[in-house]
Amino acid sequence: MKEIISLDQLDLENSQYSYADYLTWKFEQTVELIKGKISAMSAPTRYHQAISWELTLQLGIQLKNKPCQSFAAPFDVRFLDKNKSVRANKDIFTVVQPDLCVVCDKNKLDDKGCVGAPDLVVEILSRGNSSKEMTIKKQLYEEQGVREYWIFASEHGHVMRYHLTEDGVFSAPTIFVKEDILPSVIFPDLSINLNDVFHYE
Repeated sequence: MKEIISLDQLDLENSQYSYADYLTWKFEQTVELIKGKISAMSAPTRYHQAISWELTLQLGIQLKNKPCQSFAAPFDVRFLDKNKSVRANKDIFTVVQPDLCVVCDKNKLDDKGCVGAPDLVVEILSRGNSSKEMTIKKQLYEEQGVREYWIFASEHGHVMRYHLTEDGVFSAPTIFVKEDILPSVIFPDLSINLNDVFHYE
């Protein structure tokens, strides 16, 4: 098998790839797999990184000594086909790297990341990735049963919070702005001070 050292060697349009393929690639560019299709990720901006760092701090402090753990990208979250329970790498066709996520079921964790839906997923929008997070990944997280989803619109200073309803679909978004406290729906003791998150220039 030819060693893959560049994204240009892969067929982004017509081929379907698995997590087994993903593990063999040697190039430095970060990519995600969504239902077998490669999605290249742009490098995060400084502001994106600053927001991620502040969220990591707040989540880490509030979840300390609790059963749930938070993780920041790069961290592979692998989703199984709904009709399969096989965990073999060749049977996994979706691998994403949320900016942050919280996982409460330790059985989903292994040395490579998480298999199955995190309880909470956080994505930070920046130029070039907004349409993916707003459409494709939102639908994916809903399908996979992510219980709560936050989208941080970094350039506009607001957050859209979704939670999974009893019908298995995401609620309409609740919007929070810079001056607000963002409370979690599924974790009663978890809240984020958005003024601290959006104070970076």
